[in-house]
Order: sequence, then structure tokens, then C-alpha cells
Amino acid sequence: MNNKRPPGLVAIVIYKTFVASLLAVTSIALLLALKNYPNLAAFSDFRVLEIKLTMIEWLINKFLSVSPIQLGFSGITLGVYAIITGIEAVGLWYEKRWAKLLVLGLVGISIPPEIFELIKGITILKLIVFLVNVAIFWYLLVHFHKHKR
Repeated sequence: MNNKRPPGLVAIVIYKTFVASLLAVTSIALLLALKNYPNLAAFSDFRVLEIKLTMIEWLINKFLSVSPIQLGFSGITLGVYAIITGIEAVGLWYEKRWAKLLVLGLVGISIPPEIFELIKGITILKLIVFLVNVAIFWYLLVHFHKHKR
């Protein structure tokens, strides 16, 4: 039995694992910000931040500019999406057909909004995410039936 996975599939699994981790960390940060919302507001008034910790102050102000309801909804949504992305990565690692279909569906759905975002304004990050998602979609579409065990 050949246990060697195709390099393209391994690259997609690594990317999906990275994205799932990033989403999970962001979800946790949002939910912790929600839990500590009053403390963050009090901390933002602390004058020591003006001199030494401008990045932290900027981040706290970003959290405080969003309502607690939006923070909670965003945190939970990102957490669910992190779980789904992690499931995709595991399914792709084991070369499951359902995982390939799930990734094709979710990536395919995300491409039109990404095009819309690029039309509104191109940034390096938007362009990289778009190109990676198009590459993943193309790779899985072309090699869908080739990776059977």
C-alpha cells in the first residue's frame, strides 16, 4: 500500500491547518475580549499606554470599537469556521472524498466575494488569499479522482 501523499495535497493540508489555527486564535482573542470588555475599557484609559505600548492600545481600541454582541458573534463564528477548516485538513490528510467535496464547495463559494473585495481595492493579502484559494480549487478539481487509495 502506498502511503505517500501527493505534494499538492500536503501543501493544502498545511495551509488549511495554518488557517484553522489562525482562526482559532482569533476566535479565542475575540471571546476573551468580550469576557473582559469592561476591563479593556478601563485599561485603555491608562496613560502608560500612550508612550510605550501603542500597538496594544491600537488593538484594545479596535476591540472597544465593536459592540459586545458583535464580538461574541464574531468569536463564535470564527470558532465554528476554525473547527470546519480543521476537519477539512484532517479529511484531506486521509484523502477522504467528502473532505475534497467540502473544500471544493467552501472554496468555490468564497471565490466570488474575494473577486468583489479585489474590485473594491487590491491589497497584497487579499490577492494572496485569492490566488491560494483559486490554486486549491483548481488542484482539487483537476486531481479529484487521481488520489484514491
